[in-house]
Amino acid sequence: MTMLDSKKKSASEALVNSLGGYPIGYGVGIIILPLSTGWIQEDPYMANIAITGAFAVTSFVRSYFLRRIFEKYGIDDNFIRLGRKSIQKLIERLS
Repeated sequence: MTMLDSKKKSASEALVNSLGGYPIGYGVGIIILPLSTGWIQEDPYMANIAITGAFAVTSFVRSYFLRRIFEKYGIDDNFIRLGRKSIQKLIERLS
C-alpha cells in the first residue's frame, strides 16, 4: 500500500517548483529567444512550437528533479525541513 502525499508536502513542492520556474525560464528565454529571432520571422508557427517545446521540456525536467529531491530527503511536511536538515548537516560537518 502506498502512502499519499500530504497536502502540505504537495503545496510546498508546488511552491518550490513555481519559485524555481521563474529564474530557470528566464535563463532559458535568454538563450532560446535570441537564437530564434530570424526563424520567428521566416516561420512563426514552427518557431512558436519549437520554443514552447523547449520551455515544456525544461519545465518537465525541473519538476522531475525537484520531485526526486523531495523523495530523496524524505520531505514530509514542507521544504523548510529540507533547509533545517541541510543546515544541521553543515553544522555537524563544521564541528
